[in-house]
Amino acid sequence: MKIRTLQPSDMEAASAVCLAAFHHSVASSLPDEGIATFHNIAMPESFRERMAKDTVMLVAEVENKVVGVAELRDGCHVSMLFVSPDQQKQGIGKALFSGLLQQARSNKITVSASLSSVPAYQKYGFGISGNVGQIAGLIFQPMEMTIL
Repeated sequence: MKIRTLQPSDMEAASAVCLAAFHHSVASSLPDEGIATFHNIAMPESFRERMAKDTVMLVAEVENKVVGVAELRDGCHVSMLFVSPDQQKQGIGKALFSGLLQQARSNKITVSASLSSVPAYQKYGFGISGNVGQIAGLIFQPMEMTIL
């Protein structure tokens, strides 16, 4: 497995990984509005737009195939962490998260976790930091962790 910076040529593959993982683990818990919102966020054009901002985007590659995607916004907020459904439970998410932490510019890291991903983020050291929220149909649990 190789963790590296997302390249413009990775956009289609990154989008496909995010959508596959989202539909496998998250979509069934959301209203139609949330599914549509996520589809917009995960489109290759949206990745291109976010690349121009204060965002670190990483991919995990196995045998030259993108199997995971992670994104850190503003040096302190995990805005994406997805692994292909057929590659989960192999340490890819943990490796991507570790790569994001190396790029962090704050000792407090936050995430708006999908409800199904809360246990994974708790394993990474996050704690619940607020009430469940909903924006544009996306239901999330605010979480944060402090890096020592």
